[in-house]
Amino acid sequence: MTRMMAVGAVLIGVMSVSGCTIVQAPVMGVLGSRVKWGEYAQGDDKPGQKEGRACMDTVLGLLARGDASVRAAKANGGITEVSVVDHSARNFLNIVGEYCTVVRGT
Repeated sequence: MTRMMAVGAVLIGVMSVSGCTIVQAPVMGVLGSRVKWGEYAQGDDKPGQKEGRACMDTVLGLLARGDASVRAAKANGGITEVSVVDHSARNFLNIVGEYCTVVRGT
């Protein structure tokens, strides 16, 4: 039993250092990350614009669920015309992760 725990600890350590993360982002941290980045902008952010958010999450990279599509984010925000598409990702020790698409528009 002790040997299995040691092997498990070594595997987790190797995965943490090797860059194998469960949520892909442009910049990743070894212990965790919380980042935002933009992908598409057709116009400027204006006061009064609506914002819609759609996320998916994962546990240990084994189970994943959710819909982070632009279509789902538009529906969640009641948006018909998208002007900005951003993304955000969170990851904590490769245990839990979240990836979101954020759209703004009218």
